[in-house]
Amino acid sequence: MTGRFDWLPADWPAPPGVVAGTTLRRGGVSRGPCSSFNLAAHVGDADASVAENRGRLRAALELPAEPHWLDQVHGTRVIEAMPAGAAQEADAAYTSRKGVVCAVLTADCLPVLFAARDGSRVAAAHAGWRGLADGVLEATIDALGCAPADLVAWLGPAISQPAFEVGNEVRERFVAADPAAADCFSPNDRGRWQGDLYGLARLRLAARGIRAVHGGARCTFREQELFYSYRREPACGRMASLVFMRDSG
Repeated sequence: MTGRFDWLPADWPAPPGVVAGTTLRRGGVSRGPCSSFNLAAHVGDADASVAENRGRLRAALELPAEPHWLDQVHGTRVIEAMPAGAAQEADAAYTSRKGVVCAVLTADCLPVLFAARDGSRVAAAHAGWRGLADGVLEATIDALGCAPADLVAWLGPAISQPAFEVGNEVRERFVAADPAAADCFSPNDRGRWQGDLYGLARLRLAARGIRAVHGGARCTFREQELFYSYRREPACGRMASLVFMRDSG
């Protein structure tokens, strides 16, 4: 990597050649609510600032190509990321091609990155509570086509349970699908619930047989200097979580 760049590398046992992690909010040119390293083009930031930040991202990480950006809709559609592909409406992308960069944008929602242990394929999923409840992680695992024992996953920065208040309807959706999900919700003194996105994701991954799950210890809401948070500041930028396979040649 070259240049000065704020980057949180994934702390997982990825195979050689797999690069993964999440950008932080520092080190860019965006101003106002999106300051400074916003990478999203849909949040009201100046187009020139987004373009400059994306250029810095490519240069600092020595990316082999522009990330395959998605039009995220809190759904479960998974697409195959292609070289120089136009943005498509989806919430996860996978690839078996070296040099193709899978990416998701978040600011409280949970980014989940996947890699095959043999380095043959990778994926990135955007898992807010709606996508998580509807099965975006399961859809991504299916698209990868690997045996669960052959996959490792990393839970990138998301809002933590103490900061994530939800209504009973959210809890009921998860508990109806898996009674064990009740342990991921704690009642608060306002008659609502504190939801654990990380715990819910781990349950979903474990149910599919994925035991090698790493990360899940950050809080986008509380770590204000490092991360954007939509719940803390509805007008804000987005971090990018990326995963790709370098061409060793």
